[in-house]
Amino acid sequence: MVLFALVAVSLLDATAYAITNGQPDGNAHPYVGLVVFEDTLGHPAWRTTGILLSPTVVLTAGHGTDGAVAARVWFDAGPILSVAQGGEYPYAGITSYEGTPYTMPGFGYYLTNAGLPGFITCDAGIVILSEPVTTDVVSQYGLLPEAGVVDTLPVMTYVDLVGYGVQYQVTPRNEGGPRGAWTGTRTRYYAPAQLLSGKFAISDEFLRCSQNSAQGKGGTAFGDSGGPVFQAGSRTILATTSFGTNANCAGTGYYYRIDQPEVLEWINSFLP
Repeated sequence: MVLFALVAVSLLDATAYAITNGQPDGNAHPYVGLVVFEDTLGHPAWRTTGILLSPTVVLTAGHGTDGAVAARVWFDAGPILSVAQGGEYPYAGITSYEGTPYTMPGFGYYLTNAGLPGFITCDAGIVILSEPVTTDVVSQYGLLPEAGVVDTLPVMTYVDLVGYGVQYQVTPRNEGGPRGAWTGTRTRYYAPAQLLSGKFAISDEFLRCSQNSAQGKGGTAFGDSGGPVFQAGSRTILATTSFGTNANCAGTGYYYRIDQPEVLEWINSFLP
């Protein structure tokens, strides 16, 4: 089984990666933003999606913050225009917010074998913004869940996936994929999905969702990392996008559970 972290897309790539089989989010989730990371100061290198938890605290994926020295965030619904398009992305400007990234202690990749168990752990990251997002830009925030709430949800519970980037695959993965196989704009998208059974090898850290577009379900793709899995119709964050099992971004997606007590404790250490 081949595993693909749905990591921030390299900014050297011409394409972006995001919600599949979805629709433009508009202002439905204004507290979800696009996050760019720098690997050295002044050098934007990759990106994720993030969720504003307070005026200065953004939750995202640990594999986005890992190795980064700086970050910036946009909360525009999109499209977020690049410098080449007359905009600012991926550099600082009047519509972005600068921040410092932090990665959850214990984060790491490892493979116990060629299969799924043990692929990634502690996949949570935080960006602390140097100035608060004003309420005329974002007036509500993502909400942290109660500890253990995912374990109380039945199979096929509906959730909302939100993220930035592509919407469709244009070539098979063997003809330039995975990155060359997708296209789209830096626009915030939304899609419904459903929880699958919680009985699997790494269920203590992750939840999983079906990504079968033939059944009318949305999914996540490259660059959606750190984006929220909301309990349907709410601002409550059950998990954040972590990884998938194939380059076509179909089948099953895996999402890092935010309702774990140690994760909540770490996140709350950044909140007022």
